[in-house]
Amino acid sequence: MADKPTPLTGKALLQKVKELAHLSKRETAKECGYYTLSQEGKARVNLSGFYDALLEAKGISLDPDSGKDGRGREPTYRVSVHKNGQIVIGSTYTQEMGLQSGDEFEIKLGYKHIHLKQLDTDSDEYE
Repeated sequence: MADKPTPLTGKALLQKVKELAHLSKRETAKECGYYTLSQEGKARVNLSGFYDALLEAKGISLDPDSGKDGRGREPTYRVSVHKNGQIVIGSTYTQEMGLQSGDEFEIKLGYKHIHLKQLDTDSDEYE
């Protein structure tokens, strides 16, 4: 029986997936190291692990514990327009950015998007 494969992650995984675009998803996952070998030597492809690694490589984490502070709802990075026409950005997001009460933003409207640019910062962190 061969050694356990080392699955690709991050940029290496994304590059390999591009190179293997002609293969099926199952074959691609196997080529990227997302499989285990049974006692008989048959490969068992781990598609779930493969998909999780792809999402992580693209900056999307499905870890249910990330962002939890033990109270309230978890951040979803989605908001809805309220009946009064307002959009509320929760404190979880402002805390994550280190924003303080009184911080000001410039609002720029685009086609189907709103861009907020922080004003009067001491650093270029938000530029």
